[in-house]
Amino acid sequence: MNEDEMPVGIGRPPTGAKQAGIKLLWIGIWLAFMSAPVKDLADGNHTPWATVLGALGLLVFVGSYLVLVYRHTSKALDPFRVRAALVFLGALAVLLSLTFGTSWLVLFVYVSVSVGATLPMRTARWLIPAVTAVLVGIGLTGDHPREIITALVFPALLGGFAMSGVRQMIRTTIQLREARATVAQLAANEERLRLARDLHDLLGHSLSLITLKSELAGRMLPGHPEQAAAQVADIEQVSRQALVDVRSAVTGYRRPTLPGELAGARTALAAAGVTADIPAEAPEDLPEKAEEVLAWALREAVTNVVRHSGAGRCAVTLAPRQTLDGRVLELTVADDGRGAAGTTRGNGLTGITERLATVDGTLTTRATDSLSGKGFTAVLSVPLGSGLGSPE
Repeated sequence: MNEDEMPVGIGRPPTGAKQAGIKLLWIGIWLAFMSAPVKDLADGNHTPWATVLGALGLLVFVGSYLVLVYRHTSKALDPFRVRAALVFLGALAVLLSLTFGTSWLVLFVYVSVSVGATLPMRTARWLIPAVTAVLVGIGLTGDHPREIITALVFPALLGGFAMSGVRQMIRTTIQLREARATVAQLAANEERLRLARDLHDLLGHSLSLITLKSELAGRMLPGHPEQAAAQVADIEQVSRQALVDVRSAVTGYRRPTLPGELAGARTALAAAGVTADIPAEAPEDLPEKAEEVLAWALREAVTNVVRHSGAGRCAVTLAPRQTLDGRVLELTVADDGRGAAGTTRGNGLTGITERLATVDGTLTTRATDSLSGKGFTAVLSVPLGSGLGSPE
């Protein structure tokens, strides 16, 4: 999917011509209510000059409305320009309504919507009723049917306050997105700081000792080669131990965790358009090796769902269970896709089986819907230690 084909996110300006067209369509679709003034002009109720001027005024009003709402929802405009545009729309609505009659009172609905879409709630909450009051006032001053005025009051109020709610939702979404990015950045910074502390704790003493012994060995040469050789042997031992510590630390950082893989599975399935039912949390105090194996297995199982199943839904469950051999933790990955192509397991399932065997775990597979043979379900079991995962 290229950039132009992606949907426009809430609170995010369009990034391509197609997205801009979609947004303009959603804004412009509400112009269907302009049929009343258009019909009034088409029916020939006015002189030719009045019809031309009315058409020109309507085009200017619609163009100003579209530019104001589209530009403001794409990128916030200067408050002065927004207020000036709203005053212009309001004045034009008053002028056209007084000149051409009842059919043009609908313009005030668009003024109300523009107020709700562009102004803060503290301003819109009194200005929207004010615009509606002007609509009613102009309607009552002329010989206008009362039912038409009454019918326009509700759309003016509802449309204005609904757009205020949409505007607030967009602002909240933008703030949430910014907060999420900030949290991710802070988490990355915290992880870098933790890595720096761990490396300092692991290597600081070892490197200082290596430096000290290197200087000592240098001073012992060439007069005391035996003692210098002993220092060099110590340096080799310390450096080897430091290398072991670094490898152990790096392995710990690279080891997958079950909570992380659950979150990754949720993201991967959503990106593939698969409806996911995944637990938010994983059991605590799992044995490290068992958790690592389940995490790798979950990643592989979800990859199979995304790449090969053609599924529309996927459910992941984690539950402890009592068996004859003791308590086990079962991880179930079930989808509603096309199912297994045959009885032979592919490389992915073979790899999962081999990983589970290292912790005495097992893998069983079956069709999700046993009657139709559709879908695929994988059940991964790993043994739990005594007391772990037992019910309270």
